[in-house]
Amino acid sequence: MAGLDESRPFVPLGIAIVTVSDTRGLADDKSGDTLAARIEGAGHRVSGRTIVRDEREALRAAVSSFVADPATDVVLTTGGTGFTGRDVSPDALEPLFEKRMDGFSALFHGYSKGTIGTSTLQSRATAGVAGKTFVFVLPGSTGACRDAWDGVLKAQLDYRHKPCNFVEILPRLDEHLKRGKLRAGASA
Repeated sequence: MAGLDESRPFVPLGIAIVTVSDTRGLADDKSGDTLAARIEGAGHRVSGRTIVRDEREALRAAVSSFVADPATDVVLTTGGTGFTGRDVSPDALEPLFEKRMDGFSALFHGYSKGTIGTSTLQSRATAGVAGKTFVFVLPGSTGACRDAWDGVLKAQLDYRHKPCNFVEILPRLDEHLKRGKLRAGASA
């Protein structure tokens, strides 16, 4: 049965926020503010926050920097998931994923359909694992950020959530990288 096991301790995570926008600054980043409030309200900490332009290399560099930061367990990007020429977030970030999380997009769209109907199709929200960090690529609207957090991420980023959650597997996300190093070392 899904739900919280209150006998388990809460494990706070470091979650970075990357807002993708050519026009917004921190002072008017409502989607980033929405995510930050939900992250902190759930008991996690914002490990970093930045705004980058809708440019592949700038976005990839910002996310890669957070992925390399040991204080960051999860990166949430907001913006750039649509179909216009400037929407490059999935294209920029999916090459960083060692493993894609196709189920995130399915769950996000299913939840979002309840709030915005078929307009959810206008997002290419995606997620995956880069190194030992979960990366979630969210649309830029505050409503979409609420849907992603409330409908999927809040539960999966809570160690107490049963029957399973992302926090339980965080220590093992880079096993494939370690195995590769061990094999390379064994054959040398």
